[in-house]
Amino acid sequence: MSWLVSLLVLSALIFFHELGHYLMARAVGVYVEVFSIGFGKKLFSFHKWETQWSISAIPLGGYIKMKGQDDSDPTKISLDDDSYNVKTPTQKIMILLAGPFANFVLAFVLYFIIALGQPNILSPVIGNVIKDSPAFVAGLESNDTIRSINGVEIKTWEEMAKHISTADGSLNLEILRGGFIEHKILTPKLSETKNMYGETIQKKMIGISSAGVTHKLDLGIVESISYATKQTIFASTMIFTGLQKLIVGDVPANELGGVISIVKLTSDATDAGWMSVLFFAALISVNLGVLNLLPIPALDGGHIMFNLYELITKNVPSEAVIVKLTIAGWAILFSLMGLGLYNDINRLIG
Repeated sequence: MSWLVSLLVLSALIFFHELGHYLMARAVGVYVEVFSIGFGKKLFSFHKWETQWSISAIPLGGYIKMKGQDDSDPTKISLDDDSYNVKTPTQKIMILLAGPFANFVLAFVLYFIIALGQPNILSPVIGNVIKDSPAFVAGLESNDTIRSINGVEIKTWEEMAKHISTADGSLNLEILRGGFIEHKILTPKLSETKNMYGETIQKKMIGISSAGVTHKLDLGIVESISYATKQTIFASTMIFTGLQKLIVGDVPANELGGVISIVKLTSDATDAGWMSVLFFAALISVNLGVLNLLPIPALDGGHIMFNLYELITKNVPSEAVIVKLTIAGWAILFSLMGLGLYNDINRLIG
């Protein structure tokens, strides 16, 4: 059942991406011939609003087919008034950006719903204290709750970690221990640790770990909007940075995952409850938005690149260049998909 939910979530995210393209295309007067979720043999279809809506057998993507646009044959064009080909570069860019933009908007909405649902968040309660660390020397103990740092109220473990990592000099910690308030003064120490990308970095720490205690994040409407905005920006930055590190080799290629990893992780999130599903769906939605903005000709970003060239130079790229770059783009895309699938299979077999 959880695998079925995974496929439904993935299909829903693809649907919203393509819906963004569809709505903007219709808004600028482009005729959309097909709106398909999945590829291959059509399992179900109907005709509405002058478009054929389809669900196809291979649920690993989706597409809209606009009049005059065919990635499988870039030489096919139409000069009718309702064709994609006759629209200005700016209008084409608007259509192309609308898909990724829809993914970012959807992620924001999902994070907003999560915020209203009062998600669990780590409390600033100490678990283990490393021997001879600044925390150990200052006398911090397991189950101490950090209430404030240098007079600034601390509500979450994340807030506490941020204050410590950006500390300039010593810190005055107000802690709650056994119902009594105590004050401890310590200076963070620069230590080696791993970041979210698995890289070894230097970071100011005091030598404590979380006790795993959580509390509900109670947010109002305005606070929920702020939470959703921050989470969407954080997820976008994280994915973009991860891709950058993958390209330059800071992150090994075997870390790349494919659709099997996405389905499995979504399945695991399903088992953990609806809040986990929403979190992961929001992250995948941002992922789709970022990936489709990459300047690879087979993706939205590649088409945006062509149109920016036309907008700036007032010249249309030659047909030969478009064909060659599009083929190269598909080669890159299928290579990445193949690598992701290879890594997925390796993980599955241990």
